[in-house]
Amino acid sequence: MNVAVLLLLGLGLLEAEGRCFFSRTEEHCVCYNLSQESLGSIIQCLAATVVEFRGGELERYVAFPISDLDPSTIEMLGSLVIRKIIFGDLLVPEILLARVLRFFSYTQVQELVFESCIFKGRGNWAEMASQDLPILSLHFHSVTSAPLTGREQDFSSLSSWLETLQELAVTGSHVTSLPCSIGRLFRALRSLDMAQNSLGDESLMPTFCEGAFPQLQVLSLQCNNLTSYHSVCESMQLLRELQHLDLSQNKLMADLSSSCQWPVALRIFNLSDNGLDEVLTPLPPSLEVLDVSCNHLHAVDISLSSLKKLFLSQNILQAAPSIRNYPMLDTLHLDNNLITELPWDELKLLGHLRDVTAAGNPYNCSCSGAGGVQALAGLVHLGQGWPQDYKCHSPPRCQGRLVKDVLVSVLQCNSAAVIAPVCIALILLGVAGA
Repeated sequence: MNVAVLLLLGLGLLEAEGRCFFSRTEEHCVCYNLSQESLGSIIQCLAATVVEFRGGELERYVAFPISDLDPSTIEMLGSLVIRKIIFGDLLVPEILLARVLRFFSYTQVQELVFESCIFKGRGNWAEMASQDLPILSLHFHSVTSAPLTGREQDFSSLSSWLETLQELAVTGSHVTSLPCSIGRLFRALRSLDMAQNSLGDESLMPTFCEGAFPQLQVLSLQCNNLTSYHSVCESMQLLRELQHLDLSQNKLMADLSSSCQWPVALRIFNLSDNGLDEVLTPLPPSLEVLDVSCNHLHAVDISLSSLKKLFLSQNILQAAPSIRNYPMLDTLHLDNNLITELPWDELKLLGHLRDVTAAGNPYNCSCSGAGGVQALAGLVHLGQGWPQDYKCHSPPRCQGRLVKDVLVSVLQCNSAAVIAPVCIALILLGVAGA
């Protein structure tokens, strides 16, 4: 078999012999520490749709001659059903990767993943100029490589491929910036995940410059070093197609004079776990999903007529927000706050509301408290927390009991509903007697 093919399928080669293992469905094959003597194990993975290689150091293969493929080998590569290849825990000489990657053009592999890998040296990417690849999704997690700055020419050699890439993830890799010229190569990219890196406020504007990521719809900047809500907003101005933005697990703070407007296409906004004492504004005007869970919110006083899903779990709210501000709401999560009663009179008026969760709150199981939750349970889906995580905190006679077990007496809780008909009956009897 051609050496290039062996490298393509076996970048996990080691001196010690290893083995390959299939999943139960035989769709996923994992290979550990393979050697040239155990190529039979690699070959058996050719029937899988996902192939994973774990462990290895590839410097010994840098000098291997890689010749052009003959027609029979090209035909064999094109017939493989492999759609995803994962490389993990590898030391990868970049020069070898550059020489091998072009052979993916003969396969149907659509997703390539590198996890916990170290890329060493600099590759000769000129061989990839004008080379198309079928790979649409590229993921790097916890990888180490040379800085991206100053490598514009390397990326330019990959432009024929990068211009068609649809999904890119570079996570947990200490990235501090992404040069503007590199972002401009990703003409078709729909999803970019830069979570768990070291991006700061000042690095976003150059990254999302004019012409960069023109088709981007989904962007994750989760768990970086972002602090200025205004600066982040300003950096997003040119991402006109952006629909989903994740800014969770940062330390964003309000800017008193901020008048920045978010892209009008933005529909899904995640501000969870930012240590917020209040909901940051302005918000995207056409927002449909807002997640501000895991913050320090005491109250939520915003109005969004298009909002459909609102996530407020794990805050310190003492009352649910006014539902009248969200006429289109169908999902409301209020778990683990300090709410004692749910606004049943408001909630029952929202015809769209279908999913409400409010477990882990210290409910007052007086008439309106227990009755409201019980009535709500009969109207909407209360999630997996119902009924075991809905417990009474007060009055003392009910403390610790499940809200669903509290008997709500009509005579006790709504005496007017009983007294009024009695009074009317007495008046009618008096009139008849007269």
